[in-house]
Amino acid sequence: MSLPAASPEHRDAVGLAPMTATHLADVLALGRRVYDTSVKPYTSWSLSAIAGHLDSEASACWVALDGERLAGFVLGSMGFDQRPEWGNLEWIACAPEYQGRGIASRLVKACCATLTEAGADAVVTDVESRNTASAALMRSNGFEASVSVTLFVRENGLGA
Repeated sequence: MSLPAASPEHRDAVGLAPMTATHLADVLALGRRVYDTSVKPYTSWSLSAIAGHLDSEASACWVALDGERLAGFVLGSMGFDQRPEWGNLEWIACAPEYQGRGIASRLVKACCATLTEAGADAVVTDVESRNTASAALMRSNGFEASVSVTLFVRENGLGA
């Protein structure tokens, strides 16, 4: 079911709030709805993935709410790989019926602001190469492509 295009009044109806434990089930369900976890490397969407960010010392997890309905979320926290001074925007999703309304950009901005306030020297994220919508979202919010990594996968039973 698609909702009609948002009027300026409806855009304002979707508010942002810090994510709390009460949002866990809805965030998990939305992630399961929008992430294709059969595609490598994004195979780790789980309750523990959400809880790890929410429970971190410098959580930068936000939800977009249309009343009590979850329209989207972003999960971020301090620390990326071996760089504790970098923030990590790891997961972001917007329900399909809310896409194209600027909600994802608002979530990115809220996450980045929270990480900057927590002391992040930089905020990093990764986008799968075929995900052009997410790449455009990140570019429009000041991210620049920096490092390209190719994931090599050897399936069991293949190769010599």
